[in-house]
Amino acid sequence: MSQPLHRGLRHLALRVTDLPRSRQFYEQLLGFHPVWEPDPDNVYFSSEVDNLALHQMSKTELDAYDASKTQRLDHMGVILDSPAAVDLMYQTILPQIDSRGGKITKEPKQHRDGSYSFYFADPDGNLIQALYEPGISRLRIKTE
Repeated sequence: MSQPLHRGLRHLALRVTDLPRSRQFYEQLLGFHPVWEPDPDNVYFSSEVDNLALHQMSKTELDAYDASKTQRLDHMGVILDSPAAVDLMYQTILPQIDSRGGKITKEPKQHRDGSYSFYFADPDGNLIQALYEPGISRLRIKTE
């Protein structure tokens, strides 16, 4: 097996029905602390090891919400060491992703919070974000 291009599955984004309630849950029960709040519908947390994003479901989504039929996983993410590592992963998987049943959904982009990423989908349409996140990417995590 070849060495992975990423540092691990350390980023998860969830769509939530009540952002203030979910925020309180993750802050008070699990000890996550906010690192970025770009607007009232989104909050990004860190545990100093992992990154969790909570995204408020829109009114339209809430009106049609059926827990038995609605997926709340927005996307998962793999953490990379640097913006250059994101670009390398993008260039590495780009020529082969279609033949493996996936697709690129968003090109590499610099984000307002200093992170850098691109998105791709697996064969079932699950979104994966290849992410450089300054607070987590700098951490050295033992893999022993």
